[in-house]
Amino acid sequence: MPDSTTHMPSAVANDDNQRMSYAIASAEDRCAPRQRLSIPARMRFSCSSSFSVEVTDMSLAGFACDALLATAPGTLCWLTLPGLGALEAEVVQHSKHGMGCAFKNLLNLAVFNHYVAKYPAK
Repeated sequence: MPDSTTHMPSAVANDDNQRMSYAIASAEDRCAPRQRLSIPARMRFSCSSSFSVEVTDMSLAGFACDALLATAPGTLCWLTLPGLGALEAEVVQHSKHGMGCAFKNLLNLAVFNHYVAKYPAK
């Protein structure tokens, strides 16, 4: 019988482990290299209209933008990058400089490389 420290399949993992969002994990370990850039984009929160933002930092796992709205960590949002549909994300942190969000699903490497090449930092 395995002890409690062994990895269990997700189907039998406890509820707390299943609820741990990817946003928290990506914020803790910075699992992907970040790239400074400057992408004009649109952001939207649930039940609200979209608004313009500038994505200033991005990785496969998330992004930072200049949105200055006071938004609580854990809030869901959708980021629309030029030429791409809306990407679901979760607010991880907010400061006077903007907010950092974690993508619900990792960004495809080819997509990430495209934006890094097309939208270098100002």
